[in-house]
Amino acid sequence: AIFNKSIKEIGGLNSYPKFVISRLWRDGNVSIPISEKIIKEGDRLLVITSEKNTPALTVLFGEQENTDWNKEDIDWNAIDSQLISQRIVVTRPELNGKKLGSLHLRNHYGINISRVYRSGVQLLATAELTLQLGDRLTVVGEAAAIQNVEKVLGNAVKSLKEPNLVAVFIGIVIGLALGAIPISIPGISAPVRLGLAGGPIIVGILIGTFGPRMHMVTYTTRSANLMLRALGLSLYLACLGLDAGAHFFDTVFRPEGLLWIGTGFALTVVPVLIMGIVTFKWLKIDFGTMAGMLCGSMANPMALNYANDTIPGDNPSVAYATVYPMCMFLRVIIAQVLLMFFING
Repeated sequence: AIFNKSIKEIGGLNSYPKFVISRLWRDGNVSIPISEKIIKEGDRLLVITSEKNTPALTVLFGEQENTDWNKEDIDWNAIDSQLISQRIVVTRPELNGKKLGSLHLRNHYGINISRVYRSGVQLLATAELTLQLGDRLTVVGEAAAIQNVEKVLGNAVKSLKEPNLVAVFIGIVIGLALGAIPISIPGISAPVRLGLAGGPIIVGILIGTFGPRMHMVTYTTRSANLMLRALGLSLYLACLGLDAGAHFFDTVFRPEGLLWIGTGFALTVVPVLIMGIVTFKWLKIDFGTMAGMLCGSMANPMALNYANDTIPGDNPSVAYATVYPMCMFLRVIIAQVLLMFFING
């Protein structure tokens, strides 16, 4: 059904998942399939997509080869000597917030972009993907063409070594201001506030979503990102330990202490087990996504680190980042609403 159709026509089929065709072999020769390239019977295609979409794309294209092309020891530059694969970093600020398809790199330079590496997560390089400063693009093509693409994208890694603390400072200040704004809820006498935790989280989500679209540079070096993350986690655990440990033994060794511990254990473990069984057995969600979702719902970065170390792939991190903002927001709001409800009652 796809014989004598162009790559552009095949890619426009909305009933199939998104994919990128990185290379095309025909009569022993390898080439970059630009959007006008016509697919012929017997062509061998290297298709980049998510693992879960493999069966659907096999139905679309035909037979899948048994060779595992995802092994780390595969040297693509040796497999097809005509083309090379190189990772290029987006360092030009004017590209921040632009869609990858708007650059027309494949048609202008005869190259292909198969993957985009951002903040430890690999993304599929579709035309609708919005570029951000610091994105690492896997580019496939001839050496001369890749050199021209480097000039377009920048690839000046040294310019990214300085941490961009302006966005962090703006996010913290606006977040603290937003957290202090009282929100009136009908039926509750006292207003509810997002607080020191909810305000910066909401502003961080908004900046992360709309910042690149407004060409606001939100890139922070990985070392600075890890430092801020570890510092926040350390402060969180330190304050939590100081608050919970002040009267720990007095609480535990009282007659009702074991009752409180048992109740807390049940409230923590039982919902996790129920949601784990529902998502894993009934909804057929993979274990990595389920683990990240549960870690995000409990705001448990320690468990996420364990999941990332034991489960291959980016599914735990992606699921954690997906559910964490909403769950953290609900924790802040619901805790105050329940407190006001019982006080008023």
